[in-house]
Amino acid sequence: MKLHNSLTRTVEEFVPLDPPFIGMYVCGPTVYGHSHLGHGKSYVSFDVLLRYLRHLGFTVRYVQNITDVGHLTDDADAGEDKILKQARLERLEPMEIAEKYTRSYFEDMDALNVLRPDISPRASGHVLEQITLVKRLIAAGHAYEVGGFVYYAVESFPRYGRLSGRKIDQLVAGARVEVDEGKRDPRDFALWKKASDDHILGWESPWGRGYPGWHLECSAMAMRYIGETLDIHGGGLENIFPHHESEIAQSEGATGKPFARFWLHNNMVTVDGQKMGKSLGNFVLLKDIFRKFDPMVVRLYILRSHYRSPLDFSDEGLESARSGLERLTAFRSRLGAGTGGEPSSQAVAICRDTEAGFGTAMDDDLNTPQALASVFDMVRAGNALLDSADAAGDRALMAALIDTLVIDVLGIDLSGGSTGSMDTELCAILSEARGVLRKNRLFEATDSMRHRLEGIGYSSRDLPDGTSEIRKK
Repeated sequence: MKLHNSLTRTVEEFVPLDPPFIGMYVCGPTVYGHSHLGHGKSYVSFDVLLRYLRHLGFTVRYVQNITDVGHLTDDADAGEDKILKQARLERLEPMEIAEKYTRSYFEDMDALNVLRPDISPRASGHVLEQITLVKRLIAAGHAYEVGGFVYYAVESFPRYGRLSGRKIDQLVAGARVEVDEGKRDPRDFALWKKASDDHILGWESPWGRGYPGWHLECSAMAMRYIGETLDIHGGGLENIFPHHESEIAQSEGATGKPFARFWLHNNMVTVDGQKMGKSLGNFVLLKDIFRKFDPMVVRLYILRSHYRSPLDFSDEGLESARSGLERLTAFRSRLGAGTGGEPSSQAVAICRDTEAGFGTAMDDDLNTPQALASVFDMVRAGNALLDSADAAGDRALMAALIDTLVIDVLGIDLSGGSTGSMDTELCAILSEARGVLRKNRLFEATDSMRHRLEGIGYSSRDLPDGTSEIRKK
């Protein structure tokens, strides 16, 4: 299997440090609001990576944090804590905000069939580990304390900027780096911040009452549960600088070891070509999308784009994904329970080609669009085979492969999703029946079925491959 390593900017063969164990850490959400489609793209992408690695036989420990303190509004050292700001707006306790939106996040991920991480550590629950890491950095000469603040000395780590491609001497104060008179260098970033008297969240430390920096949290939690060197560290493209760059400096400054062997970054969701995000006000909440589209439609929509490619949001794209999901669901329904005799040589050939094409695509930097193309080729070929000779052995073989590739690896639930499962199953059965009528040239009966379906709120559309698509309007 080959993956694109953001650190080297090349596609490399992935070999774990200690096979079959893989330690994978992905930056989780800052829980101050409901999740939007950008979160969905990120966590569905890494969910498929997790599923595929386990499919290949690896033992993966998947750690994804919950940031509930320390993430400031400018994503660096300036601004207000995002949790505290939202708590003030909603007139709730900060931990109420964290609990409310953590539950909301997992509700949305469960709907998208994203597997729960093995460990979901909270930043507020690992302050002791973060204080210990700061002490190590001070002792190693990489950090210094000024008036209750502790800063990382960027100049002490010559490799700073290697991930993002930024050179230290080109980093200028301003933009995402706060100009602070207490810093020795404007490029330095905060490991620990002094809490003001009215700051609700704070912990006692050797430097006084304060709270950790956002970057520090991930380093401490990742090393706590995986070790000093991770196999894979993932996150969104926007996290490369300053967040991931700073994680590397902190972690390697303390341990002297490579922090992560592979850095993987998913690209963003865009709206009319502009990044979707809460700060830009152009985000679309997953909960709102789920009111119009089944979560499995959204999952398929995400996987039809490569994880490193941008995904432009549109209702047209989601409608196309809905049609694709209905084709997959109808085909799986046609295959039935999956019991029967020996499969034909044609079915064996179809499955062999599908499995090979799927594996080649997934091994090529998790190319889910191409993997899905192999699956839809199987649907076309499988429907044609069953139209000519509907053999139980063929259905059983193809059902087993669809369940493995589509349901287990891609995580697309073909039972109808979390809502409307009976309706989806009924549509699949009617689609199959209408396809049989068309095949036997019973066009009058076909038209009659279409008119009757439209009369009770369903639409019917004939597809080029001879099947029909039926869904509720």
